Amino acid sequence: MSNIKLFETKKVRSHWDGEKETWYFSVIDVIEILTDSPRPRKYWSALKTKLQSEGSELSQKLGQLKMAAEDGKMRETDVADTETLLRIIQSIPSPKAEPFKQWLAKVGYERMQEIADPSQSIDRARENWQKLGRSEKWIQQRMTGQETRNKLTDYWKESGVEKSDEFALLTNIIHQEWTGLTVKKHKDLKGLKSQNLRDHMSEAELIFTALAELSTRQIAETDEAKGLQENAKASKKGGKIAKDARLKLEQQTGKKVVTGENFLPPTKEKKKLN
Repeated sequence: MSNIKLFETKKVRSHWDGEKETWYFSVIDVIEILTDSPRPRKYWSALKTKLQSEGSELSQKLGQLKMAAEDGKMRETDVADTETLLRIIQSIPSPKAEPFKQWLAKVGYERMQEIADPSQSIDRARENWQKLGRSEKWIQQRMTGQETRNKLTDYWKESGVEKSDEFALLTNIIHQEWTGLTVKKHKDLKGLKSQNLRDHMSEAELIFTALAELSTRQIAETDEAKGLQENAKASKKGGKIAKDARLKLEQQTGKKVVTGENFLPPTKEKKKLN
């Protein structure tokens, strides 16, 4: 399970290994936070060389996982479990080292709580969105949409759709049908790279996405769709229902539902204009 954790509003790419019950964190992300270096990869490369020259066995404990890069593509990056990451942090002179250690301990403790009580993960997602400045109305819509999404993916799993690239294909069919854009082009429109598109949707975009996915699931259930091809047909039909609704709304209001608006922090250029 890959996701994003927040340390003082800064993102740390993370992966939870359910079998080993272990968190893995992107080392580059941690280096960037602790050092504020504009070139964290170069800093990490130099640090690894230094540790190896000192006889450290740290590099043997590192792993590599595919995580979303800045360009949005999945690329392999160095990851470390909590124990290894703590050893890396000890080698970095940083005033943020101690707060980061406390954050790591908190993440581990929270995960144990979430396993015992899954509802706590929902509460923490809400807290993260609040920290990022999202309104309660937006948060509620985002969470409702996620529940709709989960029900759809559960149906896909039960009907023989298993591979992650097949999930991505079906999602793209739905999205392109109702928006007129692929997921990638929608992200490009919003100026997003590795960010989650849904976390940057407007309230209207979230509602129409949920309508498209709800319609897709109900059509697939009615048609008893099995496998990729049959679910692809249901996905196109479900997306069209949301598309027709979107076009009617746009006709009535004169406003576009799909826009380039996002929740990215303002750039230096925007700040100067303000």
